[in-house]
Amino acid sequence: MRSIEVPMLPIVIALGVVIFLVLLWTLRARGRVTLPRASVAAVLALYAGGVIANTVFPIFIHVGTWPDRGPRPLSLWLVPFVDYGREDALINVAVFVPLGVLIPLLLARPSWWRVTAIVAGASLAIELTQMATAGLAFGGHIADINDWMTNIVGGVIGFGLFVLVTRSKTVAGVVQRFRWPTREAASFPSA
Repeated sequence: MRSIEVPMLPIVIALGVVIFLVLLWTLRARGRVTLPRASVAAVLALYAGGVIANTVFPIFIHVGTWPDRGPRPLSLWLVPFVDYGREDALINVAVFVPLGVLIPLLLARPSWWRVTAIVAGASLAIELTQMATAGLAFGGHIADINDWMTNIVGGVIGFGLFVLVTRSKTVAGVVQRFRWPTREAASFPSA
């Protein structure tokens, strides 16, 4: 039997382009297309592609006969903070800080619980995808409760930075040009 690695770049680039086009279409449908908002769409698409490239791949397809090795173990780690390295924790926090900054740009009334819920959902989707690819396509990652929790911490830190920076009226005025909601519906988050 031989293993073939699924090529990452063509899939991730295509997915990033699709995400970007969907985001641009959303802006156009709302009549909100501007260069700053389109740049947010581009950054979000690049961010999503990068996260997927680093969390889902590598994926392998096995060609030929696979000997029966019994049931495959579930690629899931549910024991928090046991055998979890500081470096892994810091990387997972750092990877989700940008999402905590980007989400408030898309929401009319961002709040800590809305941003946290979206970050938690995005991280859960990644962990479930890792579990599925490990079980179905011999992916190189496992779903890990530690990753999920530290990703959420990163998103909350990112949102905290967004709130802190936008307290300045000057910065808030600049950031407003990048926000997607209408000016009437938009408000800056409070602590």
